Amino acid sequence: MVSQLKALYDEQGFVVVPGLLTSEQQQELRAACERVVALTREGKWPHRRTVGKQFPPYGDDNPDSWGVQHLMHPGLGEPAFAKWYTSQPLSEVVKELLVCQEEDLEMELFNLLINPLGHNFALRWHRDDVHEKATEDEEREALGKWHFGVQWNTALYLDSCLYIVPGSHMTPRTPEQRKHSETMEPPTDPHAMPGSLRLTLEPGETVFYNSNILHCATYDCAERRATLHANMGNVQGGSTRARNVLQHGLKWMKEEAFRESLDGNAKGKAMLDRLVDMQGRSVGDVGYSLGG
Repeated sequence: MVSQLKALYDEQGFVVVPGLLTSEQQQELRAACERVVALTREGKWPHRRTVGKQFPPYGDDNPDSWGVQHLMHPGLGEPAFAKWYTSQPLSEVVKELLVCQEEDLEMELFNLLINPLGHNFALRWHRDDVHEKATEDEEREALGKWHFGVQWNTALYLDSCLYIVPGSHMTPRTPEQRKHSETMEPPTDPHAMPGSLRLTLEPGETVFYNSNILHCATYDCAERRATLHANMGNVQGGSTRARNVLQHGLKWMKEEAFRESLDGNAKGKAMLDRLVDMQGRSVGDVGYSLGG
């Protein structure tokens, strides 16, 4: 029997779940985020999302940042992130949404979304792994195989950045939606997209979503943001998600230093093994999903 949560997720393409963080975890993660954001803003952590660049590769052309990459990297020395990523309450929701077992869970990305300091910033309307110029048939094919992973945002502070089009994970764009999403430019008015909805997350709330749902985001440099941004896969999907995941540069996850940082975390090591296996099956340069 399909659970109510799963049914809602399948219908809408997203679902908001409260209470996955205890107050102690929330404080621990806020403190860890403050430290890694400080390192990034000081130029001491190079793996960041730069203002002016919407998708990887992010480069280093702008000193202002809207995201911090690779939160579980041993170079950051913040064990709270891997502890949260592999936490049981979180993985229980993922298993329910992906209809899989714990031995199917595959480690993917774990990053942080933050407010820029001196620039407002926005992402254009997009699907994470479907090109904006995809034909209707190409879009339909891509959407049909994107059920082997789930993405989520966990807000540590009030977050009203994300806009989505509920239900758009199931169907190709309408002509009007295509008009708003074929451009490389961020929207001046996200509400102009037909069917769009602005999501507001209270501190501690998590939105799980199909990342091929039509979505965009706005970043206000005057509003503090620290939102845990991650995804997880189902190993049954094979290499379906390889480009979307590996385009972010995960060679460090194959190094012994990362495995050693997971000592005592058998679940995390097993999830990592499945990711490394996917990396091994992916031949050559996987390229990038989107441009801009």
